[in-house]
Amino acid sequence: MARMLLGDSFHPGGLRLTRRLGELLGLGQGMAVLDVASGKGESAIFLAKTFGCTVTGLDLGPENVRQAAARAEEAGVSELVRFRQGDGERLPFEDASFDAVICECAFCTFPDKTAAANEFVRVLRPDGQVGLSDLTRVTTLPPELTGLLAWVACIADARPVAEYAAYLTAAGLGSVIEEPHDEALAEMVRDIQGRLLGAELMSKLNKIDLGGVDFAQAKSMAKAATEAVRAKQLGYSIVSARKLSA
Repeated sequence: MARMLLGDSFHPGGLRLTRRLGELLGLGQGMAVLDVASGKGESAIFLAKTFGCTVTGLDLGPENVRQAAARAEEAGVSELVRFRQGDGERLPFEDASFDAVICECAFCTFPDKTAAANEFVRVLRPDGQVGLSDLTRVTTLPPELTGLLAWVACIADARPVAEYAAYLTAAGLGSVIEEPHDEALAEMVRDIQGRLLGAELMSKLNKIDLGGVDFAQAKSMAKAATEAVRAKQLGYSIVSARKLSA
């Protein structure tokens, strides 16, 4: 159900925000980039093709890694992009291995965000940068946005943008830039509502079997998310920061 509604990866704004991350970080040829929680490789492949950088994608799921590698091969960028399995809180790389680290819509899901931020900084070279894009919130979320489906959609543990920035600065980064992109989340929620309506209709027509999906709960979550975005309780932001000199 979650895959049907969210697609292979939860990416408000799609590759438009991935491009913006690349621009903020000044990516270019010869730069080594780490994409943490790279999923099926869409962003890593896009960054390599757009900016000419080399990208290492890291993901916990072995099937994601396999599919991402196949996609890179199909896209003709396997010489620039590679994928491996690993944990964002315990990065399997040497110190100072990368010029930039990105993490899209995944940092909020890490159980130990302090450990993850420290690891991002550890693998950065001097003057390297971290770029996050993630869900944000400014108040306590309504009950509809704290249940299991909300966790699957990465909504339930969204944090205030200042809190994301604080994790990065505590890890030793500075020159923090925060950019709101709430419109991207609003677009994504509208897309989810459209998919819900289509899936419910197909299910009623016996065209697809979704195994007893609770459409009422799913629609309630989507409606609550729409209202939270309109009320500016829930949003989406990019945060970038630079490694301070020793």
